[in-house]
Amino acid sequence: MGAKDKIENAAESAKGKAKEAAGKATGDRSTEISGKGDQIKADVKQAGEKLKDATKH
Repeated sequence: MGAKDKIENAAESAKGKAKEAAGKATGDRSTEISGKGDQIKADVKQAGEKLKDATKH
């Protein structure tokens, strides 16, 4: 997994966490769910990158 990919996935996860927190704070369920979705998407990307790295060795 390249450093760039790690940074992008971490940024996407952080964005999702912030969006989820903002949704909770304002009572906006749609924003909260969208934030959770962003976090899941980042986690899936990270898992895919780890799998690619594992198959290279």
